Amino acid sequence: MTNPDEIAAELSARDVAVIALTWVDNSGITRMKGIPVARLAHAAQWGVGASPVFDTFLVDDSSVTGRYAGGPVGDLRLVPDLRRLIVLAGQPGWAWAPADRYDQNRDRHPQDARGILGTVVTRLADQGFTVRAGFEVEWCVFPADSSPAYGMARVVEHSDYLRTLMEALIAENVPVEQLHPEYSPGQFEVSFSPQDPVGAADMLVLVRETIRAVSLSHGLRASFAPRVVAGGVGNGGHVHLSLWRHSVNLMESGVGSSFVAGILARLPALLAFGAPSVASYLRLVPSHWAGAYACWGHENREAALRFITGSVGERESAANVEVKCFDATANPYLALAALLSAGLDGVSSTLSLPEPVEVDPASLASPPPRLPTSLSAAADALEGDPFFASALGVELVDTVLAVRRGEVAVFDGASEEEIVARTLWRY
Repeated sequence: MTNPDEIAAELSARDVAVIALTWVDNSGITRMKGIPVARLAHAAQWGVGASPVFDTFLVDDSSVTGRYAGGPVGDLRLVPDLRRLIVLAGQPGWAWAPADRYDQNRDRHPQDARGILGTVVTRLADQGFTVRAGFEVEWCVFPADSSPAYGMARVVEHSDYLRTLMEALIAENVPVEQLHPEYSPGQFEVSFSPQDPVGAADMLVLVRETIRAVSLSHGLRASFAPRVVAGGVGNGGHVHLSLWRHSVNLMESGVGSSFVAGILARLPALLAFGAPSVASYLRLVPSHWAGAYACWGHENREAALRFITGSVGERESAANVEVKCFDATANPYLALAALLSAGLDGVSSTLSLPEPVEVDPASLASPPPRLPTSLSAAADALEGDPFFASALGVELVDTVLAVRRGEVAVFDGASEEEIVARTLWRY
């Protein structure tokens, strides 16, 4: 259903009073404007006003000024995607829709991350390809417990909470594949079935905010930060990708190999999109299954790119590549747009993968190169690779770099403990 009057009538019948329209900024924060149900038709036709300054917001809500964004002048329109509108099971009386950002002439804002991803998907389609994408969602709840990692005891202690969460996700039509406790105290992970890339990014936003809402209703507080305790194991934001043509999975073909090679070749610059916070580099260290080395391997959880073959009998549909070096501070639309652009360039250039690394890279006498170990180094890599400006737009890349440099300055000289404390509840 896409008729706004019909949707509004249905929402009112379900006692929904307000609709959250969301977008994700360049610092990875989901921002929103809310409208009453009665304003849905107006918002669908004319949009809701929002300043473009949000493109330059930092994680602490300060802002910077770039060549193409920042400052008090200008206005945009948030237009809800009615195809994605969902009644929120975790927030009674609320519905949600992702928003696209346009200027006042109804032209797409050149820094609208959701629109940029849609353009990249169209670029792939023009070459005859489709992509299925999915995210693993890791989070920690506080107060944390001391039950064993991956243990059933943690599930028993939180069984009511996890059941409510599962019921909420199912009510929101999220195709959950699995839910389980993770390594750190109070840590869990949920994953959902692969979607079209824009749908996958939308669903990630929905899932995170549902987790946040259900946690609060159970007296818990959820954090998706890359590091929640200094010296501990943090939350990742792993991305799964598979390349298809005519309903055939290409990941074990030469074309699929070139797609992965394109991503591998540009991983240092890609970190500016996928590990975009100062806190990201507290997590991105060897021997933590974070993917700190620029290499790939079959089912290798220490490689930045883990090639997943799937079990015998399902490999034709299940083969995919997992990007392990990304985390939950990423704008998922930008992360996917950058990954897919790099992969498509690998296909166009018929790149070849190097030999796989089938052991822990840290155990090798001559390990593969480390990925950038700081946000500043990742920003340098992005600035030094003109490919992304051409693929995603000069305006977007310039603003992303301004935001990254701004956050480096905000946390200059901060200890690990200070970084954790200042970012724990921002994500």
